[in-house]
Amino acid sequence: MEDYPIYTRFQLALRNGNDKPAIWVAFEGKIYDVSESRLWKNGKHYEHWAGQDLTEELKDAPHTSKVFEKFKVVGYLKSEEKE
Repeated sequence: MEDYPIYTRFQLALRNGNDKPAIWVAFEGKIYDVSESRLWKNGKHYEHWAGQDLTEELKDAPHTSKVFEKFKVVGYLKSEEKE
């Protein structure tokens, strides 16, 4: 596991392209910076919004998880499980 910061869902939600300039999305526990993608301008990609965990939504997407390989990982999404 790489040494990245851990962010809460609330912190991720702020990186929606509106509240903060960064545009981030989470997938399978990793948080990706999609700010430079022309497909995520203004924090929206078709019917998907930035600042969210897109793990469950990917199964309805026309592409595979390989799409995330081109984006920089900026952190991990904190698990909501009780420790």
